[in-house]
Amino acid sequence: MAVLLGDVGGTNARLAIAGNGSIDPATVTRFRGDDFASFDDVVRQFMAEQHQPRVSALCIAVAGPVSGGQARLTNRDWSFDEQNLARLTDADQVRLINDLTALGYATPTLTADGVTVLRQAPAHRARNGQALVVGLGTGFNVCAIRVLSGGAITALEAEEGHTHLPANIMARLIDRVGADAAQGFFSTEETFAGRGLSRLHAAMTRSAPIRSEDVARAAEGGDPDAVATYDFFTELVGLLCRELALRFMPLDGMFLAGSVGRSIADRMDRFQPAFLAQEHMRHIPENTPVFLIRDDMAALQGCLAALT
Repeated sequence: MAVLLGDVGGTNARLAIAGNGSIDPATVTRFRGDDFASFDDVVRQFMAEQHQPRVSALCIAVAGPVSGGQARLTNRDWSFDEQNLARLTDADQVRLINDLTALGYATPTLTADGVTVLRQAPAHRARNGQALVVGLGTGFNVCAIRVLSGGAITALEAEEGHTHLPANIMARLIDRVGADAAQGFFSTEETFAGRGLSRLHAAMTRSAPIRSEDVARAAEGGDPDAVATYDFFTELVGLLCRELALRFMPLDGMFLAGSVGRSIADRMDRFQPAFLAQEHMRHIPENTPVFLIRDDMAALQGCLAALT
């Protein structure tokens, strides 16, 4: 029997078929969200392209909140329903999970090719079986992971992106861009998702906003304003990750994910001083290694793990 897996974001949806406990790479297919009115249409086309396989189970990771077997994308008008997907595919087992939850389930399966060490932690440190995925991309969210006795994984749902920005980070923003401009950074997601980076660059340069991808491209080209934006943004990410380290105590590792997370990976000289800036409870971030998830299949692997 086949297992249908999906990783659905605001821009793209990626589907795949798994069998015998592994994903068939030949079935991995990416669909542009703009080309489809609904996710159901994506599933219908994918199933047709795969010659209507008999699907016994499916798990879809959604970039949005999931509750009561239903979900809705944060950045696209698509809705998801477990019962509807069961009817559409004739699957016996259907599960919708948040995309960060999928990455949480995937963390134990990540290999050296799929993850990069950004910050080492002492090898002799005490461990607690806890880890944290921090997603910085089109949106922002986290997933706390706990390894249970026997090796089972529990991945906790959250909506961290919609929490209020920590006071120390707001104070740094006010100091750098002024109180009026800082008002736009009212939540964690509005500050640390891609649009937050775009807004920060506009506030620091006192110019019209440009896309975060364009800020990254300018910084790579050595543009001094873009470099200054990225340096300050990375400092703020370090301050936030310090707060998250104390909140979740991920002594087995903090995993950064997403396009914005990847874009700051070579600026750890800015990240680490902020991450370790405060003496109070400093031993927790000191003992927290930081990684970067590079495996594009991680969310699909997490969906497969969530079904077992």
